[in-house]
Amino acid sequence: MKVFGIAGFSGSGKTSLIEKLIPEFNARGLRVSVAKHTHHRFDLDRPGKDSWRHREAGAEQVLVLSNERWVLMHELRGAPEPTLEEQLEVMSDVDLVLIEGFKAAPVPKVEVHRPSTGKSGLWLENPHVVAVATDAPIETRLPTLELNDPVAVAQFILDYDMQAFKA
Repeated sequence: MKVFGIAGFSGSGKTSLIEKLIPEFNARGLRVSVAKHTHHRFDLDRPGKDSWRHREAGAEQVLVLSNERWVLMHELRGAPEPTLEEQLEVMSDVDLVLIEGFKAAPVPKVEVHRPSTGKSGLWLENPHVVAVATDAPIETRLPTLELNDPVAVAQFILDYDMQAFKA
């Protein structure tokens, strides 16, 4: 699987870009998955539902399955957070996994950068950023991509030579 990151500060538009990239890759016949990391607590379950009750009772894993989708919830219960590599191993084999929110992971990334936010670029200190998708002119030695052109961003990702990336 090819793994490629979309990085940037909160509110920069990472999710919006990924949302536009997925159909572009699908139109090219590629199967795409997304791995998103968050620092915030989250719960896909709802209190009172059977699966929630099973987790609350102490189940380490709960699998919920229907004719439309399935989800496997795993409670860490104090165990360390798995690494990106460990999580990628449990994902289904696809052509491309886009990762969001793993800023330090040694994976090539396109940074979503909007100068209007007033934040500096991750590319200044993060060696894994290999291009910047932006909505305004910036000064960088890296390739710059038009943020509002998902076709160009998708093509950059597909053309990127993973063998040349040295983590």
